[in-house]
Amino acid sequence: MTSESVQPVSGPNRRTVVAAVGAAGLAVALTACGSDDDASGSSTEQGAGGGASTEAGGSSPEAGAGGGAALAKTADIPEGGGKVFSDEKVVVSQPAAGDFKAFSTICTHRNCPMTDLKEDTLSCACHGSQFSVLDGSVKKGPATEPLAAKQISVSGDSITLA
Repeated sequence: MTSESVQPVSGPNRRTVVAAVGAAGLAVALTACGSDDDASGSSTEQGAGGGASTEAGGSSPEAGAGGGAALAKTADIPEGGGKVFSDEKVVVSQPAAGDFKAFSTICTHRNCPMTDLKEDTLSCACHGSQFSVLDGSVKKGPATEPLAAKQISVSGDSITLA
């Protein structure tokens, strides 16, 4: 029989563990910032008013119901403001009476989901960009691209994603 010296196998040292945990945390933070995941399942509404019928690009009285999900009643969308639908990642606005528009709630700067709507301004919590929900334009950077328009249909008093 041969005698070998048995040496204990050591696990990772403290520095390795701390570095790995830090790297994993950084990866999670960066992934969350660039994620398309929804921040919350609620809707946010700002403004006041009611209206008639349009599509994302402007008035269209003959707009029929599309195959999409029903979002709201026209009376739920305030004139001069909008309402965020977090689950659908869309904001519906009413720039003028009877004129309904819809835009993505994903920030064009780093793809963060947005739910913070005050009056007609949708704000990104990640880096502070602000957008007009009335036309999708950038009100404050760092974003430079407007929000993507979404197609909606208005039939009677019902607004649906097209």
